[in-house]
Amino acid sequence: MKIHPTAIIASDAQLDEGVEIGPYTIIGADVKIGKNTIIGPHTVIDNFTHIGESCHIFQFCSIGGAPQDLKFGGEKTRVVIGNFNTIREFVTINRSTTADIGVTILGDYNLLMAYCHVAHNCRLGNRIVMANGATLAGHVHVEDFAIVGGLSGVHQFTRIGAHCIIGGASAVTRDIPPYTIAQGNHANLFGLNSIGLKRRNFSEETIKALNKTYRIIFRSHLLLDAAIKKVEAEVEAIPEVTYFIQFLKESKRGVCR
Repeated sequence: MKIHPTAIIASDAQLDEGVEIGPYTIIGADVKIGKNTIIGPHTVIDNFTHIGESCHIFQFCSIGGAPQDLKFGGEKTRVVIGNFNTIREFVTINRSTTADIGVTILGDYNLLMAYCHVAHNCRLGNRIVMANGATLAGHVHVEDFAIVGGLSGVHQFTRIGAHCIIGGASAVTRDIPPYTIAQGNHANLFGLNSIGLKRRNFSEETIKALNKTYRIIFRSHLLLDAAIKKVEAEVEAIPEVTYFIQFLKESKRGVCR
């Protein structure tokens, strides 16, 4: 381990082999940091935070701070961060309240650019990109491969579907269906994320099926329940289409249209 002599580390913090801790960084109690993870200078890793292997957390970050929720009463809650994540300058990730899933979770291979904020009880999957200044309110769930544009704000309890892209400076107040493009204040849908799907090697047949599903749901002028029934009757039930429809059925905030 390479620990700068100015770093302050709690006696019960657990640091695995290959961990690097930069100057003036503070590591709190009951913190676990996996092997080969690098923590930059002037960073605070607060109590009850678990970080996986081979992450790089840059300078001036605040990870595991108390949630910005007036209902929080000091309960022992956590932030759990997976492996191979890159967390850039001035990112803040708050630990959870006891509500909902009871933990703030960040998966693997994610990139959080400078000044991003992940609030309490958020759950982020894998290979997500949050561009500079993107902000998630409490209880937001972001699924794999989603991209959240810079300076965008996502309302609490909103769900961001897999493989979607949200344009910069958007205000997201409803769920964003998977595989789609959303943009604006308030955000609206602008079609399927076809370029992103091609880059991730989705087959032409799958993209065509998703395009047909999208057109029926959002451009047929049918009510949502009727549009879903039409998709189930007319579009092959491949896994991607099934997931798209299931996402719509499970939405609690309603979906962007």
